[in-house]
Amino acid sequence: MNFVIAALALIIERRLGYPQQLVSSIGHPVMWFGKLIDFMERGVDKRERTPRQRRDAGIFTLAVLLLVALAVTLLVQQVTRSVPQGWILEVLLATPFLAQKELGRAVHAVADALQSSLAEGREAVSEIVGRDPQALDEAGVSRAAIETLAESTSDGVIAPLFWLLVLGLPGIVLYKAINTADSMIGHLNERYRHYGWAAAKLDDLVNWIPARLTLVLVTMACFFVPHASPGMAWTTARRDARKHASPNSGWPEAAFAGALGFSLGGPRSYDGEIVDLPAFGTGKRALVYSDILRALVLYRMTLNVTLALTAAIAILWLIAA
Repeated sequence: MNFVIAALALIIERRLGYPQQLVSSIGHPVMWFGKLIDFMERGVDKRERTPRQRRDAGIFTLAVLLLVALAVTLLVQQVTRSVPQGWILEVLLATPFLAQKELGRAVHAVADALQSSLAEGREAVSEIVGRDPQALDEAGVSRAAIETLAESTSDGVIAPLFWLLVLGLPGIVLYKAINTADSMIGHLNERYRHYGWAAAKLDDLVNWIPARLTLVLVTMACFFVPHASPGMAWTTARRDARKHASPNSGWPEAAFAGALGFSLGGPRSYDGEIVDLPAFGTGKRALVYSDILRALVLYRMTLNVTLALTAAIAILWLIAA
């Protein structure tokens, strides 16, 4: 039944997204997670504590977050499964945790802005990346948008879908709670190196399979995208993915780079400091706004392949049932 729920959730979210009216009135589940994480951080992360004490505080914060998310989700699931056709509500509840529509919209906005001017492109890309936008030229803005698209295809779409398929509604909610904690506190800077250790490590663990599954799906999508190379997507990812400091982020980035004949990654500027990062792929590096649009075509075809496979398994299950 998880495949049926997942297939319908993919269709609904891709078509409708998460309505802005709901964001304005009740917020988004990720915002709720963020408020709890922020509340816990203010209460337990004291700077005068030892590194071990701060690590323990981070573990406690993560445990509270996951227990609250699990308890609420199990209660909701108990209600949905006790009423006729309650699985339909599970479909609707799963959709906010899939970021297909918003991710595509945000990246497309960068391409549109960059087509108008570099200044507008920098402003648009600053909404989706943490690097210094003023340090980016047109190629830098384009690479930043495509790198974000590739990485978020994995942790914003494929990973939550994977955990929905494996563990149902609790799986996708717990995944998103972990991913939100990692994005807020799972950093290697002085502030979060110890406190965010547990969130970062757990996020690496739950994204391990989805990141590599994304490579498979991107490779499959290449067969349906003009001028995209499935062979280079696979070869580049197998060769370059492990260069990334993250055990997971390199796989989708290298897959997109190889598929489209780009070179992604490389040095970046954060808070005025240049960070030397590895490059993925050996192709075109002087990217322009139209290359972002090419990457979006590959992204959408990857979503199509993902939906087709999910729906096919759901239909087979319904026939067998």
